[in-house]
Amino acid sequence: MNTVAQYLLGFVALIAAAVCFGNALWQLLAQGVRAVCSALGPRQEGRPDTRIPDVGGGAGDGEPAELAYWWRQMWVDSATAGGFGFRVIWLGFTGRWTRHTTARLFRGIRSNGIPERNSFVQLGMWLVAPGTFLGALVGATLATVFLALALAVFAVLLGLVWLGAAGTALVLRGVERGWATALRIRVKCPYPGCYRPVPLAVHRCPGCREPHARLRPGRYGALRHMCSCGQRLGATRLAGRGRLTALCPHCDQVLPDAVGTTRVVHAPLVGGTSSGKTMLMAAMVEGLHAWSRRSGLRVEYASTDDRQTANSLNQELQRATWAHATTGGQPRAFMLTVTLGRRRRLLYLYDPMGESLEDAERVRAQHYLAHTDGVVLVADVLAEPTVRTKLSGADADRATAARPSPQGPWETYQRLAGELSALTGRRGRMSVATVVTKRDVLDQLDSLPVAGARIDTWLTEIGLGGLVRALGHDFRADRYWAVSAHAATGAGSLDSEQRRAAEPVLWLLAASGLRTGRLIGPDPAAGSGAKGAKGSKEKSPGEKRFDTV
Repeated sequence: MNTVAQYLLGFVALIAAAVCFGNALWQLLAQGVRAVCSALGPRQEGRPDTRIPDVGGGAGDGEPAELAYWWRQMWVDSATAGGFGFRVIWLGFTGRWTRHTTARLFRGIRSNGIPERNSFVQLGMWLVAPGTFLGALVGATLATVFLALALAVFAVLLGLVWLGAAGTALVLRGVERGWATALRIRVKCPYPGCYRPVPLAVHRCPGCREPHARLRPGRYGALRHMCSCGQRLGATRLAGRGRLTALCPHCDQVLPDAVGTTRVVHAPLVGGTSSGKTMLMAAMVEGLHAWSRRSGLRVEYASTDDRQTANSLNQELQRATWAHATTGGQPRAFMLTVTLGRRRRLLYLYDPMGESLEDAERVRAQHYLAHTDGVVLVADVLAEPTVRTKLSGADADRATAARPSPQGPWETYQRLAGELSALTGRRGRMSVATVVTKRDVLDQLDSLPVAGARIDTWLTEIGLGGLVRALGHDFRADRYWAVSAHAATGAGSLDSEQRRAAEPVLWLLAASGLRTGRLIGPDPAAGSGAKGAKGSKEKSPGEKRFDTV
């Protein structure tokens, strides 16, 4: 009896091996592989695939862009396809091999569905049925194992692809950040009430105008992002991100085109009300354009608003002798791109109200001062009480007609100095360009010494020696000019005077690495007696320290 059982078991095993390796294993494995390949594509051509998350919902941050395929969808598709392949294998086993082939053999039914009448053949079919079932079972198991091994290798390859794509995105992001750090590109919002740092601007899609707050190499793509409208957007500067409209992420105002690609130089004009800041800024802008006509300097307005502001101010100066006083609270930066050779700077000029410097609390509210690279101190010496006491007769009348500021330069600086140090923490590393305004009036005053040589000595003589000493002590470098904005702006302006009016700005730009120092020449004070390790030098009385305009 045992011998018969052994023969039967051997027969069943032989049938099982034949079924498994002769047909079932390869058939089921092929079905599983085909199922995996077909499942990698859309489930139904032309219809939405439920495996793909809605735009903005895949990462949970509301970004109107599709996640990069390699970030998430690659794994979802692979897992779905692999699971579908396993189901197809076991559906093939339970369907064709179990309910169809094995069940018919047990019931003695031929493959064409007709019952077998021959008893001997029926007996053979009953004996083959267990082996067929066992062979199909072993074939399905082996097909599952082989497919799992293949999918494991495929998963390793996908992991390498993911690491490569993610690594590329990180490298590109790091290169951009390193490039910006090396060039000291730190974007700040130029708009009043904001002035906040902009590590990454919001960019509008040119197709649907949707704002993209994360347009950089990352999970939405290493080089390009796909907007919800189907528009491809460059995720790096090299891929064209700079051609898109950029917005401040804090106040949603449009940023200049040069943002993020050009180092910004912040230069506030500091002075009391009616000290001549607005006219000086107009003279500086005209002077920069005058330099661009005579040298390799290239000056452009950073935005349409800046061009309109400059045109309006010029028209006002053409009609009137004085520019209207600055109003409206905190100032919007007036922006210019200044290029010399291969280097470019985005210049932010701030023209605040004189009232903003009347007390420490108002100074602290001027948040743009925290980004200051260099200060233009606008000194209306006719506003200084010690100077006014020296004037008599017609000189006093001329000074009054010049509309002096209610706040003198020494008082202005005292209000500014401490708060500037607190806001920036680096006053000792900044430069200050001190510009004495209303030079045309000063030249007519007989009560004051002639300001034709060194302005620091001249300021000391008229009672502002404390200001000169403070500037030399508090700042890394200081330099002095005198300006008659009337000669550089409005009708009858002179090109030479305009170019000289721009020298303070060119000097501050030179401190940022733009090679504009060669346009204005060396500081007349350089090369004489030492003033200290940080700053300009004292000069002998015969040397010129005062740059006239």
